[in-house]
Amino acid sequence: MSKKVICFGEMLWDCFPDHEIPGGAPMNVALHLNQLGLDVQMISRLGKDDYGTKYLDFINSYDFPTTLVQEDLEHKTGTVTVHNEDPENIKYTIVSPAAWDFISLTDDNKNAVKDADAFIFGSLAVRNTVSWETLYQLLHLPTLKIFDINLRAPFFDFEKIELMLGFTDILKINEDELEIVSDYFSVPSDVESCCKLLTTHFPIKMVCVTLGSKGAMIYQNGEIIKHPGYKVKVEDTVGSGDAFLAGFVKTYLQGKSPNEILDFACAMGAFVATKKGGTPRYEESEVWRVVRNQ
Repeated sequence: MSKKVICFGEMLWDCFPDHEIPGGAPMNVALHLNQLGLDVQMISRLGKDDYGTKYLDFINSYDFPTTLVQEDLEHKTGTVTVHNEDPENIKYTIVSPAAWDFISLTDDNKNAVKDADAFIFGSLAVRNTVSWETLYQLLHLPTLKIFDINLRAPFFDFEKIELMLGFTDILKINEDELEIVSDYFSVPSDVESCCKLLTTHFPIKMVCVTLGSKGAMIYQNGEIIKHPGYKVKVEDTVGSGDAFLAGFVKTYLQGKSPNEILDFACAMGAFVATKKGGTPRYEESEVWRVVRNQ
């Protein structure tokens, strides 16, 4: 039976200089998990507008369920201006407010989280009080909680982040975010010092640190496991971290070892970096070709 995963957060359009694509980190993760064969749903909110209609058409084309996607009659579907002059260091301007700032708490989304094998959330989606209060209630429900910290200046609040860390079983963080978190907690920015603090002061069982083209590492029980990543020709890095997380979640829920988890997650991230956009269509066998070609 497929593992059930619920993702919470932003659904938005990434607006490039010459084109627009549907995006949002949690939605990208959800679509990758869907393609990897998991039973996934997304708790989010879209405006009743052209962008919202086109977004629903897009995810319906993946046969992705939209039961938990809410419709907002007042606020517009989210958009982000993408600055991709440097393809390995993409910047974003996130429009505020947007429909996903107003995700409401419902019996349906509470029941979905309670029944899930994992619940994935990030920090961007809680910049507004409405979505924050909804997430905070959902975090009290009993399921594995995976926090993709995803710090997007100026939209993060460490008071909320500390509260979210207090419910987190697994934390995914990149090296730039690790430095920000280390500075906030006044600890050295090396992986061991920061992860030791996080796992000591919060119920976090595992920290995954992504290192871009240099791979990733897992900190668990005081031990660091590293993977050098896979070298590929980069088309763009949009969604690579989201693909990595999807690969991580799939293999973690399968009970794989940290080395196996990192291997597949790094292959996923590298594979998506060879494609345009954050959610290309693919078969899992194509991902493994990245590994075989090394």
